[in-house]
Amino acid sequence: MDSRARAVWRGNLAEGSGETILASGVAGPLPVSWAGRTESANGNTSPEELIAAAHAACYSMALSGGLTRAGTPPTTLETEAVASFEKTDAGWRLTRMDLSVVGEVEGIEDADFQAAATAARDGCPVSNALKGNVVISVKASLRQAAST
Repeated sequence: MDSRARAVWRGNLAEGSGETILASGVAGPLPVSWAGRTESANGNTSPEELIAAAHAACYSMALSGGLTRAGTPPTTLETEAVASFEKTDAGWRLTRMDLSVVGEVEGIEDADFQAAATAARDGCPVSNALKGNVVISVKASLRQAAST
């Protein structure tokens, strides 16, 4: 399976703008700008936000798969990914990805959920693409399912 996206940029870096288009057509075109990347989103997305979205989705899928294989499929997993884009001595870099997940999983102990959360971080394909370049952290917590 190949996934595709396209970008069009007009103008110089600081004052120009562009858009990215997902080939699937499920979103977009999505506007991008340098100011939206480094100052305030102001209605624009950024490559880092798109990577964060991809990482949150990938991580949730990896965690769901691991929990299901262990016999404790999740009811719900809510994952937030925060990508930090910072100016370093070597230039602008994506430096950190902080994942936080809240799960509703029946019949699991917290220690087992923590182990599954760590394994998902280490096994997620997006995590593997970032490994060695970006510090990836995970904070995981369980939420009790709502009573009916």
